[in-house]
Amino acid sequence: MSVPKDLKYSEDHEWVRVEDGKVTIGITEFAQSELGDIVFVELPSEGDEIETGETFGSVESVKTVSELYAPLNGTVVEVNEELEDSPELVNESPFEKAWMVVVELSDESQLDNLMDAAAYEEMVDA
Repeated sequence: MSVPKDLKYSEDHEWVRVEDGKVTIGITEFAQSELGDIVFVELPSEGDEIETGETFGSVESVKTVSELYAPLNGTVVEVNEELEDSPELVNESPFEKAWMVVVELSDESQLDNLMDAAAYEEMVDA
């Protein structure tokens, strides 16, 4: 299982990449492997506000529908429209092509509440 060291992770299996005061959010390789083949992704719109712990979308697989939970607060500034036509990218490339949204953070200190790669690996292996 791949757990890139440069990302932060939530207990709900979302990953966060920090770049220029904005964060890109997606789901981890572990999460997509547990879900199975992804057939549909529902995401928020640009300009939507997301709040830590609240649902901001969903991922539907052949097995189930799983909610996406915001790992932090902010405003959605970009949505990965490619997932609308190609939801299978979540299975094929969870860390590169299948990012979900880019969010402008309302408070950068929220990043302190997320896990580093080692802590996330430990949680998944437990």
